[in-house]
Amino acid sequence: MSIELTKKLPTPAEIKEEFPLTQRIISAKQKRDAMIRQVLTGESDKFLVIIGPCSADNEDAVCDYTNRLARVQEEVADRLILIPRIYTNKPRTTGEGYKGIVHQPDPLKKPDLLHGLIAVRKIFMRSIEETGLTPADEMLYPENWRYIDDLLSYVAIGARSVENQQHRLVASGMDVPVGMKNPTSGDISVMLNSVVAAQHGHSFIYRNWEAHTHGNPLTHTILRGAVNKHGNAIPNYHYEDLQLLLEKYNERNLENPATIVDANHSNSNKQFREQIRIVKEVLHSRRHSADIARLIKGVMVESYIEEGNQKIGPHHIYGKSITDPCLGWEDSRKLIHTIAELC
Repeated sequence: MSIELTKKLPTPAEIKEEFPLTQRIISAKQKRDAMIRQVLTGESDKFLVIIGPCSADNEDAVCDYTNRLARVQEEVADRLILIPRIYTNKPRTTGEGYKGIVHQPDPLKKPDLLHGLIAVRKIFMRSIEETGLTPADEMLYPENWRYIDDLLSYVAIGARSVENQQHRLVASGMDVPVGMKNPTSGDISVMLNSVVAAQHGHSFIYRNWEAHTHGNPLTHTILRGAVNKHGNAIPNYHYEDLQLLLEKYNERNLENPATIVDANHSNSNKQFREQIRIVKEVLHSRRHSADIARLIKGVMVESYIEEGNQKIGPHHIYGKSITDPCLGWEDSRKLIHTIAELC
C-alpha cells in the first residue's frame, strides 16, 4: 500500500470523555457563541477582533498571551469582542515545515498525531478556563472538527481549502460562524460560492457515516489578499475592494452578508507591522460608508508576545512565532484600543 496505516486513533467521543468540559467552559462558550452570533446577524454593533499567533506552538506562551488579551477585553468590552486565534493546524504551501501542534506537540520532536489531538484539546480547555475567552481556529482537516467542536466559537477556512467540497459541506453543519477566505488567486466568486454552499444543507459521507446538515447561516467571507501569476501580493482591503464585495453580495441571496478583513497574509505582503495601518484604513472605510460598516464585522490580526518570528531550534525565544511574523504584545494592545476608539 502507498499509505501505511500505523496507529488507530481514538474517536472524538473517546477523547471528549477522557478530557471533559468544566461548567465554566460550557457556560463561557454558550455566552460567547451568542454574543458573536449577534454581531454576524446585525443584532449587535460590536466589532470582532480575531487576534493571536500565526500558529499556537507552545501551551504556556499561548495561554500567557490569551490571559493578557482577557485583561484588555475587560477594558474594551463595550465596543469589541476579542477572539483569540489559537491556530493548531498550519497549512504549508509546499507541504514542508511545521504543520502545527496537532502534528507536533513539541516542535523539536517528531510528529505524534495522538498526542497532538490531546494537546489541541488541552490548550483550548486551559485557555478558556483561565480567561473565559473562547477561541478561533482554522479548519484544515474537516475530519478533526468533532474533536474540538465543543470548544471553538469561530472557524476559518483557508485560502487553499476554500474550494474543497468537504470543507464546504462540513462547514454547513457547524453552529458557529465560519469565515471563508478568498483563494490565493483572489477570485471573489470562489469565496462567495463557498459561502452559498455552506449556507445550504447537504448529505455526504463523514467519518464513515452518512451525514446530513441543515446549512450554516453564519457563514461569511474573509478578505486576505491575493497573489498574481508573478507571485506579487495584491491587497483587497481597500475601499474599492470592499465596495465590490458588497455589490457581489447584493447579487446573491445570502443570509447575513458579512466579511472579516485579514490584515496580514497577502494584504500586508507578510509585512507584519503594516497590519496597524491596514486596520486603520479598514475602520476609515467603515466610517465613510454605512453600508460598508454593516458589511465589515471585524478584523483578523496576527500577534504574539514578541514581535517577528524565529526558526525552530534550541535557542527558542518565549512567545515568538515559529511560522509567520507577528505584531508584538505592546503594539497589539495599542491597536486594540485604537480599534475601540475608531469603531
